[in-house]
Amino acid sequence: MLDPRLNHLVAVARCGSFTAAAQAIGVTQSAVTKGVADLERQLGFAVFHRTARGALLTEKGSDFVERAARLLDDARELLDGPASTSDPYAGTLRVGVCPASLEWRLINPLANLLARHPNIRFEVSSSSFERMVQLLRNGAVDVAVGLDAAFSDWPDLRREPVPELETTLFVRHGHPALSTVPATLADLAQYDFVSPSDSRPFGAIIRNIYESQGVEWRARVHVIDYFPIVRRIVANSNAVGVVALSYAASWSFQRDFALLEHLVPFEPHDMCCALRARWEAKPAVRAFISAVQADALARLDLRHRPPREA
Repeated sequence: MLDPRLNHLVAVARCGSFTAAAQAIGVTQSAVTKGVADLERQLGFAVFHRTARGALLTEKGSDFVERAARLLDDARELLDGPASTSDPYAGTLRVGVCPASLEWRLINPLANLLARHPNIRFEVSSSSFERMVQLLRNGAVDVAVGLDAAFSDWPDLRREPVPELETTLFVRHGHPALSTVPATLADLAQYDFVSPSDSRPFGAIIRNIYESQGVEWRARVHVIDYFPIVRRIVANSNAVGVVALSYAASWSFQRDFALLEHLVPFEPHDMCCALRARWEAKPAVRAFISAVQADALARLDLRHRPPREA
């Protein structure tokens, strides 16, 4: 029904490269390359910047891809016919997470949502903040869960608030910093640091720890947002990591690690569910946001609830 070149265009935007797009939609790379080039000539502007690392949307290209993606989604819903209207929650809900270390926050919301709406199918992906914004804007994900600061600079995204995330620093048991009384943030400049992101709110604060002591931060900081890797590095070195306080309460975590709770480099982080401002949220997206917000409130309540008397 629609120009097939739109499929090629949206696939490249969502996959990040012409090769990956061709594989995703089952055509040759030359067909995708030619289709996109033809469409760009017709439009009179470049949709993508071609780089060695893949295809990046231009400013005009981003707006065009957003409209094209919406057209394609609307066409699919229209062609699905009555089957799609019998259950408004049926179909694939594409959820993004950034940083990836927050994936554990989706366990309860997704399980609860599936129990209420068994026809939902989840597609969960994680990426850097910058990449996640691109995926949101071109429709590759329906909603993203992350730190509010990461999305606040994008006026075309709507942010639904989620109760704040409290984080602290952690090290392995036996770490030298634990014998320094009291250890200060300046003392940490002699150790490596594993940061979930180089973006806000972590990047600038962690860099300042080193720069204030005249230490080249690039020689000290790992940027890793996959928490199992963070755990392994911290467990086997003198590196310092960042962990959510609610996650750190588990017995398995406390068995292997110690918290530096007296050092508070980060304020509690406002979180959000981000989605495209100009698109009406599907019922499944609205239900997902409500589930994330309810779970975050429950975790906050448990954390601040006074202990029961014996």
